[in-house]
Amino acid sequence: MHAMNEGNSEVPTEEAAAADAHRQRIFLVVVDDSPEMDVALRFACLRARHTGGRVALLYVLEPSEYQNWLRVGDLMRDEARTAAEQLLQRLARQVNEIAGSMPVLYLREGPQRDELFDLIEEEPSISILVLGASAEKGGPGPLVQALTGKFIGRLRIPITIVPGSLTEDDVDSLS
Repeated sequence: MHAMNEGNSEVPTEEAAAADAHRQRIFLVVVDDSPEMDVALRFACLRARHTGGRVALLYVLEPSEYQNWLRVGDLMRDEARTAAEQLLQRLARQVNEIAGSMPVLYLREGPQRDELFDLIEEEPSISILVLGASAEKGGPGPLVQALTGKFIGRLRIPITIVPGSLTEDDVDSLS
């Protein structure tokens, strides 16, 4: 729906702008410090750039094991939150350089898998989950294992799993 102004140019109405935003493909990447996350992030950025989409980054602060020690737990939580915010800001600059737009940032506290499911349910604009799979002997990683196993039925969106062994050139040629 577009409204016409006096010059006969189309001006989007609020409803049309909301519909356009809802149709925009949002690629969600779960942030951690693994090398495979870097590969998944590059893939998501390039797919967003080539499809007119956008990247979203989710960092989940896991509950501290020192919750019973209030002061120690609070200090560790504050330090972890500051480090997470700094990492998200650094990655946001990287996303902006590659994808050409600033990402949506989410910082949550709780069990990672639960927070991921909650975010996907709360944000209907998220349309694709992009995860990196570890190339190590231990398997693809706990989140990839869980989401391709017994929890796959809980997702309302597709998952793209990017092998963590891909080089930048490999990812560039795929996107």
